[in-house]
Amino acid sequence: MMNLTLLTGRLNGNSVMKNIFFALVVVATGIIFPTAFRTMDCACDANGQPGDSSFIIHHSSLKPPVWGFFAHKRINRLAVLTLPPEMMVFFKPNIDWLSDHAVDPDMRRYATKNEAPRHYIDLDNYGPPFNDLPLGWTDALLQHSEIFGITERGDTIGFFGPNDPGNTIPDEKKQAYRRFFVRQILPLYFTAQEAVNTDSLLAFFREQGIMAPGASPFISGFYRDYLSEHGILPWHLQSMQRRLTDAFRARDAKRILRLCADMGHYIGDAHVPLHTTSNYNGQKTEQHGIHGFWESRIPELFADEDYDYFVGKPEYVPDPQAFFWQAVFDSNSMVDSVLGMEKALSNSFPTDRQMCPDVRNGKPVLAPCRDYSAAYQDVLQGMIERRMRAAIHAVSCAWYTAWVDAGQPDLSNMNAPVATEAEIKEEEELKKNYQQGKILGRPEDH
Repeated sequence: MMNLTLLTGRLNGNSVMKNIFFALVVVATGIIFPTAFRTMDCACDANGQPGDSSFIIHHSSLKPPVWGFFAHKRINRLAVLTLPPEMMVFFKPNIDWLSDHAVDPDMRRYATKNEAPRHYIDLDNYGPPFNDLPLGWTDALLQHSEIFGITERGDTIGFFGPNDPGNTIPDEKKQAYRRFFVRQILPLYFTAQEAVNTDSLLAFFREQGIMAPGASPFISGFYRDYLSEHGILPWHLQSMQRRLTDAFRARDAKRILRLCADMGHYIGDAHVPLHTTSNYNGQKTEQHGIHGFWESRIPELFADEDYDYFVGKPEYVPDPQAFFWQAVFDSNSMVDSVLGMEKALSNSFPTDRQMCPDVRNGKPVLAPCRDYSAAYQDVLQGMIERRMRAAIHAVSCAWYTAWVDAGQPDLSNMNAPVATEAEIKEEEELKKNYQQGKILGRPEDH
């Protein structure tokens, strides 16, 4: 059989010839491709690296990246290069690690269902004008949670968050629940555990008059988090900022690198408009695939050729909560443009020039044509470049702020951490889940 890579190399710009080639590929391989771009997903090679194109039909050995893996890695790498010398002395020797592990949060989406909500927030669920949206992490969880216990008799007694609009309880009870929540519930969030200590829950319920002193004890207690249904991205970033500050204060090299790599990923997500809407892949507007088109295909084609990555030195952020929320609100303000401009372009651009056949890793693929991608980038007037540049700056500012808030500890004599055998095994398992597993929770780009 003729080498497909060589064949594609001989194709000229004639769309008819391209379509004939692609039809022959379909017949030869037995693969059935949908006819529309909307059903395509981002593609990467076996190492998670994007190739020449970024859309491919589902294949068991290939997984779709977000920010195309390319952008996430690039954001972390370039953020390192903006840091002051006092931080660069530690970060520069570890720049490859920070870049390579910038995509770990995406791979964790194949290992735990609790990971996906950290990558997005459906702001359309809360407004605009977002007046009732709690900006603080604890306040948000308080408002959008429920705790309940099951008695020996099988009765279920529940208590919704005291900040819920439907609750009219005294302020002192709200404060009591807040204290209980911070002590008993909040630590469970990062352990993926939902069981609440029954003795503590019973004591709280009795203290608040929810249960009579002689009521049956609980045999089990639980809490439910309703916040995660619509994503927790900006709240998660607040929590991570505090944890990174603590890691700097403890001069824990391993934790610093891990948290910095992860934060770079989530901050990058906060700068993607489609991570801030329930119409995250254009599924509500018949634009399936636009997520990967915007954040993967275009950066992979044009970022190295055309983008200016100069962002200046990091700045201290006095209010990280407001900083992260502003990034999210700015991204959300662009959603209508992202969707509307692609819709208008697809209606005016020749249909046979929107998707082009290609080959990646010996597999036939369909990818948005370079001309179509360039046209979309043009109508967006540099939006993707600006968001990528803003993400780089925001990442470096967050890292720098955590270091300053920790007292600017000396990083010069901190050695790069050596992975333990258990950590190596964990990483291998993570990659295995990514390559062979199924995404858990809501997929963002398909």
